[in-house]
Amino acid sequence: MHPLFKRADGLTEQVIGAATGIHRDKGPGLMQCVYEWCLQRGLELRKLHDELQRNVGITYKGFTCEEPLRFDLLVDGCLLVEIKSVESVLPIHKAQIMTFMKLLEVPVGLLINFNSPKVTDGVCRLILPGSIL
Repeated sequence: MHPLFKRADGLTEQVIGAATGIHRDKGPGLMQCVYEWCLQRGLELRKLHDELQRNVGITYKGFTCEEPLRFDLLVDGCLLVEIKSVESVLPIHKAQIMTFMKLLEVPVGLLINFNSPKVTDGVCRLILPGSIL
């Protein structure tokens, strides 16, 4: 089991709760950046730490470089949250968050689409392969 899995798994409920409150207050149809800002404030109120960017080592065929990786939110260093405000979540959205999870070595990810009548219908929980046994 990934050493951060239990912590990340426990955080999903808090993040989904914060997203639900935001959606109840703001409704669907706003730009992604509005929901991202609101979710940051919601996590701050819950005393959770979040990051928006981190340098990661990229390796390819023996070459290595450090590059900044821009993502929506990394909560307490173990739960990656990608926010969308789209008509429908596409497979590429899920592929992107899985790639980020691999690069960051994060066991759990949430893809939250705020452009849903009920935000919980727009939540997709992803688990990095090998994170649970």
